[in-house]
Amino acid sequence: MVQQPSDSAPVLELPEQSEKVYLPRTSESENLQKIRHTTSHVMAMAVQKLFPKAQVTIGPWIENGFYYDFDSPQPFTEQDLKAIKKEMTKIIKRQLPVIREEVSREEAERRIRELEEPYKLEILNDIQTEPITIYHLGDQWWDLCGGPHIENTAELNPKAIDLESVAGAYWRGDATKAQLQRIYGTAWETPEQLAEYKRRKEEALKRDHRKLGKELGLFIFSDQVGPGLPLWTPRGTVLRSLLEDFLKQEQLKRGYLPVVTPHIARVDLFKTSGHWQKYQQDMFPMMSEDADSAALEQGFVLKPMNCPFHIQIYKNELRSYRDLPMRLAEFGTVYRYEQSGELGGLTRVRGFTVDDSHLFVAPEQLDEEFLSVVDLILSVFGSLQLQNFKARLSFRDPADDKYIGSDEAWNKAENAIRRAVETLGMEHFEGIGEAAFYGPKLDFIFHDALDREWQLGTVQVDYNLPERFDLTYVAEDGSRKRPVMIHRAPFGSLERLIGILIEEYAGDFPFWLAPVQARLLPVSDEQLPFVKEVAMKMVALGIRAEADTSGERLGKAIRNAEKGKIPVMAVVGAKEVEANSLSIRTRASGELGAIPVAQVLEKMQQANANRSNF
Repeated sequence: MVQQPSDSAPVLELPEQSEKVYLPRTSESENLQKIRHTTSHVMAMAVQKLFPKAQVTIGPWIENGFYYDFDSPQPFTEQDLKAIKKEMTKIIKRQLPVIREEVSREEAERRIRELEEPYKLEILNDIQTEPITIYHLGDQWWDLCGGPHIENTAELNPKAIDLESVAGAYWRGDATKAQLQRIYGTAWETPEQLAEYKRRKEEALKRDHRKLGKELGLFIFSDQVGPGLPLWTPRGTVLRSLLEDFLKQEQLKRGYLPVVTPHIARVDLFKTSGHWQKYQQDMFPMMSEDADSAALEQGFVLKPMNCPFHIQIYKNELRSYRDLPMRLAEFGTVYRYEQSGELGGLTRVRGFTVDDSHLFVAPEQLDEEFLSVVDLILSVFGSLQLQNFKARLSFRDPADDKYIGSDEAWNKAENAIRRAVETLGMEHFEGIGEAAFYGPKLDFIFHDALDREWQLGTVQVDYNLPERFDLTYVAEDGSRKRPVMIHRAPFGSLERLIGILIEEYAGDFPFWLAPVQARLLPVSDEQLPFVKEVAMKMVALGIRAEADTSGERLGKAIRNAEKGKIPVMAVVGAKEVEANSLSIRTRASGELGAIPVAQVLEKMQQANANRSNF
């Protein structure tokens, strides 16, 4: 579903290109899957030709390309990548047929032992089905593989292929096992697609929130604190607070009740919720209340989610149907023990804040409340100028045992989400296996300026946790009934949202969201008292302004403000002081000329109130 931009929204454009080039996603293109899968085999064949002692492990396609992991005594260098690419081109030009063969497990094992490749033997032992499938490149190279592949290397275009980097990787992702070398590559259907992919990648480096976040002074990471645990600077904290205050105001208008809950709890709470049984691999290790005690039931854990705490608040007293719906909301920090290799700036961290809310509703209120939550999320996206997104119905995979609850509960919850998107006429798709372990979700998948996908807001319907915690309310007829829970987070993770916003805006925050909205630049020290006085007036009106007292020449002061991506610069010389005006220059509209101070203050206040640009 695409939201139209507001009149005040700045147009964020990528560098000009002569023609729009569509880049298909691997997951959506069977042809691209075949190309990338086959290219990974060609790369592995080239590596083993140039480095005979290198052993292959696994080599799948991924969203933007492919990789293969190798155990090689020789570290691969940038020069090696060039040589490997050259050898790949030779292999492709030989027009080798890609041949699928089915063999017995015994025959596959015999061939692997003949090659003396123990990794392949371990992979074979994990394959549960028979016969075993092998793919050959001509009669020169083969690997265990399930496919799919193209029919001949002639279908590959060397000019649409590139090798990108080398990284370390542990066998099976286990730090206790052998360290391998992973070669990443990309392959496309045409050279034009490869060129567009490289262009977007270069643009992504410019927009990288880790780079811009450091340049703009928003957050840092410290090795002494630990990976995945961001530290927010004063300016970054202002940005966080602006987002929090914005959503808190919207929630108060809609009847949400603010709560605050602890960062830790007894493990027993999460055993009741099912997190300990179904989510333990993503939780931090248990802390014991008594270091000498063997009674681990008394242990504490960092919370991975806020919902069990909000349930305790609901359950603290007997609720009536008159109390429902009850909407509890919290900006609650949670902790997930992400693997170090999966961390990525703000978009994947170990401690993050969720704009969490849990609604306790009577069954007959479910549809209306669900629609109201979706309306809130769409309103939030509109204010943040996040215009390009689609809805994913994240349902369970019935064949997977990671879920809790009955089929009846799941069917009711999934049907409620279907009714909502049909009522709203939202474009949507289903993601089987993407549900939370306790209930299905409606997830909002955002496409950024570089057409990358990010999950932001989510709404979940849950019949299971009310059952596990034995939640009830007194119905109108005096009977005890079970409420339904709605879990929702319009932002998702505040950290991830900020990372995405930095890259989406390329650091150019809209006026209302900029940590520093205006910088006043005196032409000389003679104008400094006037500049400070006006800056104080702005601050008193809630405008985030600062006076430049650096003493730098005006040209450098302007360049510094540009580099800091300050939305409004106000140059003050003798004429401006005399006329009680400011010479305004904005990043959104350029030079606006001299404007009376009173008029500038009024326009800035209006821009903040309307969440628009100055």
